[in-house]
Amino acid sequence: MWSARLLAAFLGLLTAAHLGCARDDEPARAGAAPGDPACACAPAQIVDPTLLAFLSRARAAHHAADVSLGAGDPVAAIRALEGLIGAPRPPGAPPEAAEVTADTYARLAELRSEAGDFDAAARDVDAGLKLAPAPSHYEGHLYEVAGVVEERRAKALDEKGDREAAAQARARAVGLLERAISIQDHVITEALKGAQENPR
Repeated sequence: MWSARLLAAFLGLLTAAHLGCARDDEPARAGAAPGDPACACAPAQIVDPTLLAFLSRARAAHHAADVSLGAGDPVAAIRALEGLIGAPRPPGAPPEAAEVTADTYARLAELRSEAGDFDAAARDVDAGLKLAPAPSHYEGHLYEVAGVVEERRAKALDEKGDREAAAQARARAVGLLERAISIQDHVITEALKGAQENPR
């Protein structure tokens, strides 16, 4: 699943930063003395082991959800993800922990909406938006999921014959998806602008 790949990337980057930090007696690269700004052992690169533990736990929870879904048990998958969002996060509110939790709320919303629990899915989206930095990919993804939730709600209402409510849900879906597109466009534009201002 996408979330599991995200978590794997987080762990890979954090572990690389941790292992890449040179010892006090080992220059990071040719010509860099220990304590020199060019040295890779700057304190900012030392990764909090509690954060690593949280991210590893999160990855395991998403893998457990994958296994349950593969076995045809979405209830167990939801339970695995609920355990993650209910778990304590590392002190100091590191952004990685908040981002992973926000993404987990997005996945929960998708699973609940697939099961027809649209109101609970919408609450998951709202909880995720409180954690997602704005504007960011995570915020945009949550609005995308919110649009999908309303799209599924509209389909369910159509099947019940409630055309008016279905039309309202479809209108909400379009609005939410358009907001997701706008946020992601902003994220991409800012990234391109940063790349032009700081070429390698």
